[in-house]
Amino acid sequence: MYRADGTAIRVLLVDDEVALTSLVSLALAYEGWVVEVAHDGASALQRYRDQRPDVVVLDIMLPDTDGIRLLKQLREVEQSSPTLFLTARDSVDDRIIGLTAGGDDYMTKPFSLEELVARLRGLLRRSMMTTSDEDSRIVVGDLLLDETSYEVNRGGDPIALTTTEFELLRYLMRNPRRVLSRAQILDRVWNYDFAGKASIVDLYVSYLRKKIDAGRPSMIHTVRGVGYVLRPAE
Repeated sequence: MYRADGTAIRVLLVDDEVALTSLVSLALAYEGWVVEVAHDGASALQRYRDQRPDVVVLDIMLPDTDGIRLLKQLREVEQSSPTLFLTARDSVDDRIIGLTAGGDDYMTKPFSLEELVARLRGLLRRSMMTTSDEDSRIVVGDLLLDETSYEVNRGGDPIALTTTEFELLRYLMRNPRRVLSRAQILDRVWNYDFAGKASIVDLYVSYLRKKIDAGRPSMIHTVRGVGYVLRPAE
């Protein structure tokens, strides 16, 4: 999932459990989302003001405040960001308090990462922050990929790709503006390390460039010593 302009979803994760925030951050980063973490209310409020996230994941029990009070402060800054409470408080009364205080959803610990991601996707769809069409269309700049029809076009011009080229482009487009290492690409596109031959990535990136960037402003860029990144053409 991505924002309507093709950039990555921005998430503010507020919880004082470092192990939990690390785990959730990894899961959301796998979705291609950008995660800002705060371990207390004061830093959460500052990050919210600075970043204006698309969605907030918020614990109720924080060291310097409680999530209910913090949510009221966040809503004074901006009303639009949907918020999911993720907390150990699991009584019916706690759920009612959280939802009536302005929370858009409520999950209790322990929890499933898959369910958390699914619920956040639902909140984002309902907030109209992301593209629709069952999330089958990925758009970055003037480049469009349809995961259902397996069609790709740039600026309205159709582009024919092999299956591997399509999977590579899909992974790049799911992570716009994010630098992806060769090892990450091998793992996600080929699902194994291809006997350690990272050169296969370079080869297929060159194939993609000939089809995606030929005669147009470049979208696929090399970050020397790191990997590749796809971003809207300037």
